[in-house]
Amino acid sequence: MSTTTASVRPLRPAHPGRRGSLRTLWAALRAMLVATAVLGVGYPLLITAVGQSAFPGQANGSLVTDAQGAAVGSALLGQSFSEAHGAPLPQYFQPRPSAAGKGYDGAASGGSNLGPNNSTLVTRIDKTRAALAAFNGVDPSQLPPDALTSSASGLDPDISVAYALLQVDRVARARNLPPTSVRDLVEANVIPRDLGFLGEPRVNVLKLNLALDAVTR
Repeated sequence: MSTTTASVRPLRPAHPGRRGSLRTLWAALRAMLVATAVLGVGYPLLITAVGQSAFPGQANGSLVTDAQGAAVGSALLGQSFSEAHGAPLPQYFQPRPSAAGKGYDGAASGGSNLGPNNSTLVTRIDKTRAALAAFNGVDPSQLPPDALTSSASGLDPDISVAYALLQVDRVARARNLPPTSVRDLVEANVIPRDLGFLGEPRVNVLKLNLALDAVTR
């Protein structure tokens, strides 16, 4: 008895066709539109609303205003207190050096990226130490590290309590004030460690100088 073997053709996958392709495209387009509306519009608006209602100061740049209500800077960004040609003003507390751009440039935040043994950095520190010692009328050995080096951002708004106290006598002489009064002002503006144990006590230079102007106005 003979058997006949029938040939079987392999099944080809069904082609989705033009209608199926359009359906897939429309589904992808709808997903993109929904994601854009939720993540590109809704989420930013929600976060902005929360920031403006719960943390308006921080959301608007932590701006600091003077006695007239005019914005004079940000509590988060260091700035210089110097004359037009760059000489520091003796009647103001001075911030730490800045390596941001040409100095205190908010659009060029950054440190010098020079190592501690770099000859350029060593020369710069020696020059800064001599200039600051003469400016403040102190021995060069009294200058703390933050008086001689810039921060990683180049825009640190704070200085150490030691550096603030070192400048008291110079500021008092320039403003004809008793050194004890200026020292008391520094101590009243000391910011304690975050949460009581993080970081070191510090002084915001801009806020201290504004408080100083308010006293001597």
